[in-house]
Amino acid sequence: MKKTKEDMQAEILSALCHPNRIKIIKSLRKDILCNCELMPLLRLEQSNLSRHLKMLENAGILISWKEGLRVNYKISDKRIFDLLDIAERIVSKKIEEFMQIMENYTEKFMVVR
Repeated sequence: MKKTKEDMQAEILSALCHPNRIKIIKSLRKDILCNCELMPLLRLEQSNLSRHLKMLENAGILISWKEGLRVNYKISDKRIFDLLDIAERIVSKKIEEFMQIMENYTEKFMVVR
C-alpha cells in the first residue's frame, strides 16, 4: 500500500500527540542525547522511554545510532521545532484569553463590601 502525503503528515502529527514525546523533542533541541541521559532528565522508565523514542523514530522525527552501549538520538529535521513553537504560541494565546475572561468575570461579579 502506498502512503500519501496526508498519511505521512498524520504519522508525524500523531507522534507529537503525547506530552512525553514533546518533552523528548524539546530535550533534543540543543544537543544529541543518549537514552541513558534522557531517562533521568524526563523521569521516565526505560521501557516507557523506549516506546516513545521508537514512535518518534518511526515517524521520521528522530535519528538514532549506537556508540558502544550508548544509543544516541537527534532530531532529523530542525523544522519540527517550528511546529512545536507554533503550538506553544497557540496555547499561550488561549491561556491569555482565558485569564482575560476570568479577570473580566471577577470584575463584573465582584461584590464590594
